[in-house]
Amino acid sequence: MSKCSSVAESVWKDIESTNSVTDDQLSVLHFLFGKNLERATRIIDQRGVKRISGEPCGRSIFQVVGESRRKEEYLCFPEHYCSCYSFFYDIVNRGEQLCCKHQLAARLSASTGVCIDVKVSDEELAFLLSKL
Repeated sequence: MSKCSSVAESVWKDIESTNSVTDDQLSVLHFLFGKNLERATRIIDQRGVKRISGEPCGRSIFQVVGESRRKEEYLCFPEHYCSCYSFFYDIVNRGEQLCCKHQLAARLSASTGVCIDVKVSDEELAFLLSKL
């Protein structure tokens, strides 16, 4: 997993440096993340990623809409955590994935500049984080 993480991190840095993603980069990400990447791109296409930033501190968290009919919203830090069930089951408990589709959607949309930016007060952000 650590070699996969290193490859993924290298691709993410390239994408972030240009704010765009090439077909070759998508191919590498698809090899690493498989169906989770496909699902993440569907979430992005449906404008399901919000970056919620507190002001004036500038800290942020992502709110990502799930694909189920209920359209649940999950809070996540793209590189470290997601509040969805899959994160705890597939990543933390079983170690079968590097990250969930919500983390991928958040990171890819932020890297390419297509996430919806929402500004809130630091107090509102703190309240949101207290729900985690």
